[in-house]
Amino acid sequence: MANFHDFDFEIKAIKDNGTFEGYGACFNNLDGHGEIIAAGSFSQSLQNHRQKGTMPAMLWQHQQDNPVGVFTDMREDSKGLHVVGQLAMKTAKGAEAFEFLKIRAVTGLSVGFCTKAETRDKKTGTRIINEVDLHEVSIVTFPANSEARIQTVKSISTIRDAESYLRDAGMSRVESATFLSRIKSLEQRDSVPDSKLEALIDALKLRNIFA
Repeated sequence: MANFHDFDFEIKAIKDNGTFEGYGACFNNLDGHGEIIAAGSFSQSLQNHRQKGTMPAMLWQHQQDNPVGVFTDMREDSKGLHVVGQLAMKTAKGAEAFEFLKIRAVTGLSVGFCTKAETRDKKTGTRIINEVDLHEVSIVTFPANSEARIQTVKSISTIRDAESYLRDAGMSRVESATFLSRIKSLEQRDSVPDSKLEALIDALKLRNIFA
């Protein structure tokens, strides 16, 4: 299963031709998932891409059918995963992404990968990611307080609460149907077990309802 990790994205430079650079991940930093990505985690995957003549995809909000450009360079340095990208300026999606980045309406990058090796800190129990298979780096809307948004979903305790959340979130019919199918088994219950809530939260993360 793919993991998504969001980071603050400080645009070093975004030029009129749609090129930009920044960091897709920062090493040895406890992220919002309570996990740490160790230095060297991306090296083997990047080497594999170089051997194949490929590069991880540049997506918008982790949507596989919504590429907005290409990465021209991606490498690890002492800080993290440094990326250089070129937005597809002659496409509507790329031009729109450029405008959002230029005015800083969107200020996030998120890496999408499959974990290949991990360890646990014996003292804290923190998960440390040591090697990944990097699939994509997405431009994302990075919330100032992601925990507050997650808490909104965790407040769902009944089917009626879920229906209200769908309306407030402005989800499409397809998104609503997908979400409701996950809680169909709860229709005869008065409350939602914690395990089910966690599953719903994971589903919403994947559908970009919150980062």
